[in-house]
Amino acid sequence: MSFQVIKALLKLRATTLTARKFKQNWLLEASSWNGLHYTHIPYKSFSGSHNPLLTKSAVKKSDTSPAPQSVWGSKKTKRKVRLQTFNPMSNPEIEVQLAPLRQKVLEQGNLVRELKAKGAPELDVKKAVAELKIRKKTLEDRELELTPNVVTFDRSKMEDLLKRRFFYDQSFAIYGGITGQYDFGPMGCALKSNILSLWRQFFSLEEQMLEVDCSILTPEPVLKASGHVDRFADLMVKDTKTGECFRLDHLIKNALEKLSKEKNATAELKAECEDSVIKLDGMNKEEMAAVLQKYNMKSPLTGNDLTEPIEFNLMFATQIGPTGLVKGFLRPETAQGIFVNFKRLLEFNQGKLPFAVAQIGNSFRNEISPRSGLIRVREFTMAEIEHFCDPTQKDHPKFENVSSTLMTLYSACNQMDGKSAQQLTIGEAVKSGLVANETLGYYMARIHQFAVAIGIKQECMRFRQHMNNEMAHYACDCWDAEFLTSYGWVECVGCADRSAYDLSQHMAATGVRLVAEKRLPAPKTIEVSEIVANKQALGKTFKKDAKLITDALAKLTLDDIKTVEQDLTTKNEYVLNVASANEFKLTPDTISVKHTTKTVHVEEIIPSVVEPSFGIGRIMYALLEQNFQCREGDEQRCYFTLPSVIAPLKCSILPLSNNAEFNPFIRQLSASLTKAELSHKVDDSSGSIGRRYARTDEIAIPFGITIDFDTLKAPHTVTLRDRNTMKQVRISIDEVIDVVKDLSTGKVQWSEILEKFPVFEQQEATK
Repeated sequence: MSFQVIKALLKLRATTLTARKFKQNWLLEASSWNGLHYTHIPYKSFSGSHNPLLTKSAVKKSDTSPAPQSVWGSKKTKRKVRLQTFNPMSNPEIEVQLAPLRQKVLEQGNLVRELKAKGAPELDVKKAVAELKIRKKTLEDRELELTPNVVTFDRSKMEDLLKRRFFYDQSFAIYGGITGQYDFGPMGCALKSNILSLWRQFFSLEEQMLEVDCSILTPEPVLKASGHVDRFADLMVKDTKTGECFRLDHLIKNALEKLSKEKNATAELKAECEDSVIKLDGMNKEEMAAVLQKYNMKSPLTGNDLTEPIEFNLMFATQIGPTGLVKGFLRPETAQGIFVNFKRLLEFNQGKLPFAVAQIGNSFRNEISPRSGLIRVREFTMAEIEHFCDPTQKDHPKFENVSSTLMTLYSACNQMDGKSAQQLTIGEAVKSGLVANETLGYYMARIHQFAVAIGIKQECMRFRQHMNNEMAHYACDCWDAEFLTSYGWVECVGCADRSAYDLSQHMAATGVRLVAEKRLPAPKTIEVSEIVANKQALGKTFKKDAKLITDALAKLTLDDIKTVEQDLTTKNEYVLNVASANEFKLTPDTISVKHTTKTVHVEEIIPSVVEPSFGIGRIMYALLEQNFQCREGDEQRCYFTLPSVIAPLKCSILPLSNNAEFNPFIRQLSASLTKAELSHKVDDSSGSIGRRYARTDEIAIPFGITIDFDTLKAPHTVTLRDRNTMKQVRISIDEVIDVVKDLSTGKVQWSEILEKFPVFEQQEATK
């Protein structure tokens, strides 16, 4: 068969494969549709009985739909992205250009403060805050544009490499894929496992934490008490004909921005649209519906009519048990399992505070618009810590060990004043009151140290403080560790002082005392008030409801008991409201209030909680971006400079050729690396040694052992290659395993190895 015929057949086969791939991928959601598109499955099918895998009938589009897009990593938009790597405040010329933008942010920040001080209507405050966010974003974008010292990053090239070497890929891809869900391949799985292993060493072992593994299926009452049932909801609308679903606030924002940019848009219309976009954050369901109707908004994909706004809970609902009567959810976070087990964990810790509990596991959020790869997904791994401590004693015994840690802190004040983040030691930040307490500051510093250890660049990391409008009402202080990516600053770790909110909520919902005892400096006498029920009279009067009443009375607080006593005295009855039943009128013959005194040596306290919460997927993505490199002079040779402590594989074994005499040495080295618990890969393929080095670099293997013809001679030696510098040293086969182990665990650095062993020059592949 001639060369021309073979070439033609290969071309035909490639065309056929491309056609098949297109057929598979035409079902995929187009991620370029302004982040609005939710799913191809009609909303009515979210009952739990629908097969989540997409079918051709479920995703059929009208003729007006845009062209289908392929899977992530295949689009070539935003190939070159600039990453900021220094503080623009250090350059006076740049600061001159940024000054007007900073002034605008400062003016808006002062307006927000003024409105809050005057007790202005909530909508006015939200409108001012929305404008503040817009001005802050404009300032940050301009800072990035003006920064001369930047890294140019090719996102699509990195995503192509991640997909080709199967770090991770879209789940169920052969069925068309589901957005927001990813499968980790061998390298991604190993990288994730190594990060979590180092996390355990850094936190669980170092702080002697108690680790738990709680159920993913969570009954509704637990998440009702924690506030997730009421809080985890967004508004959406759907196409009346196709069932396409859209997040409502995103749809309105994009529609109004498009409307204001039209050529025939009047100044009045532009101002009206801008005003509506600013107010959008504070609008309720009825107000958003009015905006939809006013501008007659249609589906952005088909032009069809849209339904009325629908409340959509971001938690995955399910039924527990065969009857379906027990309603539950897939947990949206791992923390609640720790809180509901607090009593047993306190007992295990012999009743002593402070102590910390750790948990690693998957959480689930049914995002309406999952996007940006691993940054916004529906299933993700979290590593959370709940540090329980005395609310009045939030110092930390190890704080002095980290007090000199220099960190980039972006305070709420600086954000509102239009200033940049500033560098401070965590000791200075706590002493000045910028960070609320030592325990919070200690964990922030440890998060910083962990991030640096796994390979996050210090110049691409900052801690941003939540402003008042962001912070939960129960939180004392909250800081997010944000890593700089091509998508901008991304929150990867949250560190919050949640006070005693969670334990208080579960205690109120269950009546179980989730408290700790604190020994008093000296005994004290206290007055005790309690309700005494006349069980015989209650039973006779209320029959089957008597137990319900008794349980409700037991949950009353001290203030409630005072109200009971006052009502019984003045009104001769007390009306008890029980959530699951009607009102019960209780008279003095059924209940009474008893007062006693007692001497106590301890008092009960509800512990405060400091919570560091790590999003492992987001950390992995930022890590991969910041460690993606191309060889100087050869842009096609790309690799990851991941630190050896978290690299998926620690070492490669590469025989110079397929010479049979190399085989005993390959087996010897592989067995020794396995015995030393070092993950490794043998690449004895027929490609050139340079090509094989490039392949191992792509999967971030930091060190390579090469067996060459000098290895056959006594004493037997091999070469050891460093991925980042590509330099090699000659080393005895008996020593190389210990050297690789010391390098992989960070005990020694490559620069030390270069000083100790002779540098090797390249050898030919044949004798």
